Amino acid sequence: MPGVEWRGNFWKAFYRAGSGLARTVTTQRNMKIHLLATAAVLALAGLLELSREEWLFLLLAIFLVLVAEALNTAVETVVDLVSPGPNPLAGRAKDIAAGAVLLAALHAVVAGALIFGPHLQRLVSIQ
Repeated sequence: MPGVEWRGNFWKAFYRAGSGLARTVTTQRNMKIHLLATAAVLALAGLLELSREEWLFLLLAIFLVLVAEALNTAVETVVDLVSPGPNPLAGRAKDIAAGAVLLAALHAVVAGALIFGPHLQRLVSIQ
């Protein structure tokens, strides 16, 4: 029955995607750092009573970094598979993928400053 096969593949795909994320979190130091930073940022955001729009942009910045880190891990894994030894092109591919994570992280820092800045300034001026 085609419907049953589709549902089985659908849930299997979710399981595999979840396994990939779990492997990224458990094996990649930088992903752990990003998740720690995410927890701190979300805690601060909860205390500052952000607007819906501020939450939207904050979550977008957070997920952009996490997605970039996951893709960087995938690129590094494939590069290691096809080029287990030292190779300048392999190194370049890894550097470019890491650069994408850096760009996402820089965006997150700027977005965080724009979102949190006015709230923190207001808190400081109250005291």
